[in-house]
Amino acid sequence: MKSRHDVRIKRVYDLPSEIDGVRVLVDRLWPRGLHKSDVKMDYWLKNAAPSSDLRHWFDHDPAHWDEFKLRYRHELSEGNSDIKKLENLMKKGRITLLYAAHDPLHNHALVLQKFLDEQDI
Repeated sequence: MKSRHDVRIKRVYDLPSEIDGVRVLVDRLWPRGLHKSDVKMDYWLKNAAPSSDLRHWFDHDPAHWDEFKLRYRHELSEGNSDIKKLENLMKKGRITLLYAAHDPLHNHALVLQKFLDEQDI
């Protein structure tokens, strides 16, 4: 999926591609079943992911999706050094946000991508 600022998202389990640009894992926890040597990534920005409390509350339940988006966007709007790092990477070219969730329609990378796309940079 492509955005205005050329921020894409991809499951961490999918094969890397030459067109991915800078690959950034944006999960707080290391993806299950993968060794660090298995993942082609340039950065692991744990603090770009939802807080542990929010992640546990959401629990990948689509019934919580709308509220999860609001709460996560609130966390993102508070900012941190990992969000700033993503914004700086966006200025330089394409980035691909890597995530481990199984559901392609209800995951934090979608929210993060949209949030980054809306930034005025």
